[in-house]
Amino acid sequence: MTATSDPGSTGPVVVLVGAPGAGKTTVGQRLADHWNVSFLDTDAAIESRAGKSVADIFVTDGEEAFRELEQSAVVEALENERGVVSLGGGAILNADSRRLLADVTVVWLQVSASDAARRVGMTGARPLLLGNVRGMLVTMLEERTPLYAQVATHTVMTDDRSVDDVVNDVITAIEPASKQ
Repeated sequence: MTATSDPGSTGPVVVLVGAPGAGKTTVGQRLADHWNVSFLDTDAAIESRAGKSVADIFVTDGEEAFRELEQSAVVEALENERGVVSLGGGAILNADSRRLLADVTVVWLQVSASDAARRVGMTGARPLLLGNVRGMLVTMLEERTPLYAQVATHTVMTDDRSVDDVVNDVITAIEPASKQ
């Protein structure tokens, strides 16, 4: 079994979820290349549609406005995308998004707060992490971990692992028959 972009299929090949710093975009791009399918990052889609960065949306319009844009991007991606989709870290907070994810293969790229903090650093590109990055990640993970677990078809730990190892684990989880 290999992942292909079948015009008759519905939904994406795989959806990646996880906290900021889990590697969703990097891993997603590599998976899309491996399977020769498209890749969509919903945060990038939101930025393109809004004409400004996620950070700017948070600052000028607020988190509620961002979450509305995010929900729209998630619905659109899950209805139209046939490749690999990377959801923003907070997309699973929306109950409607979680319901939509029940019909697709979802891989939770699990990351610890310490590894995520090391990866995201002190960047204004992640507005919910401004200030005490590690503390914010711990709080965020406490809230979101049960939701990631709820929607996940497969879980792949990313701590202290190379991108290649994570990508290979996702491929193995999605394509178990090809390893026999």
